[in-house]
Amino acid sequence: MSNRIEKKPRAAWFVYVPALAFFVLVGVFALMLTQEGRDASALPSALLGRDAPQIVLPPLEGLKDTNDTALAGLDPAAFAGNITLVNVWASWCAPCREEHPYLTKLSQDKRVQLIGLNYKDKTANALKFLGNYGNPYDAVGVDNNGRGAIDWGVYGVPETFLVGQDGKIKFKFAGPLNPEIIEKQLMPEIDKLAPAG
Repeated sequence: MSNRIEKKPRAAWFVYVPALAFFVLVGVFALMLTQEGRDASALPSALLGRDAPQIVLPPLEGLKDTNDTALAGLDPAAFAGNITLVNVWASWCAPCREEHPYLTKLSQDKRVQLIGLNYKDKTANALKFLGNYGNPYDAVGVDNNGRGAIDWGVYGVPETFLVGQDGKIKFKFAGPLNPEIIEKQLMPEIDKLAPAG
């Protein structure tokens, strides 16, 4: 009879190091995003204070205004002398549906022209979206391949840019607009450009 006791193999502690490191990194990133005063939607933009991209996008074919006139596409020449809100949207974007009523309300502010950048969408779907929810846009440029969005520095849809009368980008918001963002962030920027009177 052997007095030898079999030992069970012990897992080496270093096997758990990668998993532990992963959870530590997740915790650090979560902490950074929830720090007081930090807004996860306020993504940096290298374009702030610079000229708006000079990319011309074709119009959304079949989109007409209330006078049955075809709407123009996105043309940077339209920025000169105007306050312009450029909104990047798509029919397949659920948050775009959330913000759409607020864009409709913003379109009533005669100080601002609202231009849509329709991102990687199908014409029929984009027209159906605007048919169902209403068209707040003065013009809509179609960006089928996403090149225009790249030039604008878009992270995802929806995103909104405020372009001043001088053609420079004054404000950017990533994510769906809501009443609080409009009141506390966007409208003060618009008021700086053209005080409400």
